Amino acid sequence: MSAPHLIVPPPGTTPVELRTSRGHRRPLPPDLLREASLRLGIMSLLGAVLWTVGTTAGHLVLRATSPAGDDRWRSFLLPTDAIALSSVVVSLALYAYTRRSRRDPAFILDLGLGYTILMALALGLMFHFSLMYSRATEPATLAVRPEISWIGAVVLMYAAIVPTDPKKMLLTGLGAVSMNPVGMLISRAHGDWEFGATSNVLLMHYPDYILVGVAVLIAHVVTKLGRQVTKARELGSYQLGELLGRGGMGEVYRATHRMLARPAAIKLIRPEMLGARNNDDAQLAVRRFRREAEAAANLRSPHTVEVYDFGVTEDNTLYFVMELLDGTDLESLVRAHGPLPAGRVIYIVRQVCESLEEAHARGLVHRDIKPANIHLGRLGMRHDFVKVLDFGLVKPVGAGSEQLSLATAAGFTPGTPAYMAPEMSLGEKSVDGRADLYALGCVAYYLLTGRLVFEAENVIQMIVKHLEDEPVPPSLRTTGIVVPPALDAAVLACLAKERDRRPRGAAELERTLAAVETAEPWGEEQAARWWADHRGPPPPPGSGVAAPEFTRIGVAPETAGVRT
Repeated sequence: MSAPHLIVPPPGTTPVELRTSRGHRRPLPPDLLREASLRLGIMSLLGAVLWTVGTTAGHLVLRATSPAGDDRWRSFLLPTDAIALSSVVVSLALYAYTRRSRRDPAFILDLGLGYTILMALALGLMFHFSLMYSRATEPATLAVRPEISWIGAVVLMYAAIVPTDPKKMLLTGLGAVSMNPVGMLISRAHGDWEFGATSNVLLMHYPDYILVGVAVLIAHVVTKLGRQVTKARELGSYQLGELLGRGGMGEVYRATHRMLARPAAIKLIRPEMLGARNNDDAQLAVRRFRREAEAAANLRSPHTVEVYDFGVTEDNTLYFVMELLDGTDLESLVRAHGPLPAGRVIYIVRQVCESLEEAHARGLVHRDIKPANIHLGRLGMRHDFVKVLDFGLVKPVGAGSEQLSLATAAGFTPGTPAYMAPEMSLGEKSVDGRADLYALGCVAYYLLTGRLVFEAENVIQMIVKHLEDEPVPPSLRTTGIVVPPALDAAVLACLAKERDRRPRGAAELERTLAAVETAEPWGEEQAARWWADHRGPPPPPGSGVAAPEFTRIGVAPETAGVRT
């Protein structure tokens, strides 16, 4: 695989751009821009609080320092209180805008630059107009001394918290700190302060101009970090976008191909997730990854998620580039809509069988079949189309000690406890495709009943129950769903403790299910009607994908189904 290289930003975005050594511009990742816009909102909310607290404190100070009988502290003082009130309103408006607006985050950040200058003007006017409190009949004659003002502090805070192009930071900073001299000149014109020569405005506030240089340096460092994040996310010919999901072995991001503009999903597996303690371990993991990725990429069943590309970055981060799917995983489907009718369960499981049959024929075992790894959606004009996910960490049948899989070599126990075959729980080396059929039986059970085959308080109890307890037929644990006896028998056959009592292969299970008669058959007509009515269930919390249409890659916690 070639090393990551620069690519153009995805269409339809207005990214904050950064220069690279080759003269190209590199955008900050969209998710970092969104986070920065949210931080800007927090800053504006804090600004509203500080304006309120500062103004209240000013009135209390005025009360303490005024002679007896002076009730000015109770009054609405012009123009200072008007400036403070306006600043509170503007700050709250910006906070609300950052939370509710669907505008490009880059636009919101540019809006934040204008907000900074506006708040600087308010601070400059507030400070210099407040001299009228001490003015009697003559203009105040306070000494002019160099000082660092609140405006300089605000410019530094903005540069450190919100990523900003250094050139923009320079212009914004100069404009902001110039509001103090502007305030001085307005105060003199108003008759509140006589400070002598006009050059004194620069003498008093030149330290703030020095802070602008510091702010530009900070902005350079912050945006450089963002550029490094962008570079790290550019994999082969793809650019990473938003995070779609997280699991025990990696993270999944939305991605875009630089030439085709084809949407895709990229799964990242970092060396530390594989237990690589040194460079030798990392290189071993890379070799195993290449072997397993090639095996997954060669699967051609339409019901297996398509792997477009795979590779290793310079820092040994492993990645898969997969098709981006439209729909939901089975776990989310059942959680949103409850158990499925028997005809639909058969329709789904038969498609999974087709995917597994090819993999098993090639000598590969999935080892982590579960509802979260089975995607249901629309493909072209077909509905309820199944895609089996996460074939990237498969295990060759009969692999010896020198052919350990990527996951087992890293010290992980493969599979999910609620769907794990007994022989996998016992750590047997001769695991074959019948372990996947056991897990598929658990999946069918969950689809029919909305419940796990066995429920337990922890992982150990779950494993013990799969080793020792006999499952209750799904027909006895469901309400409102008619489970034909033949389907009951097929599911229980998959759940046999001894693998020799299970179906001999996925093709045999598919033929068995095809022969099951149901009261309400399910096919393309019924599936199309269901999708037209529902357009997919809402995504699970924290998935980062918006309803009603969403994509799902099936990254789920390895302990799914165990109560904690």
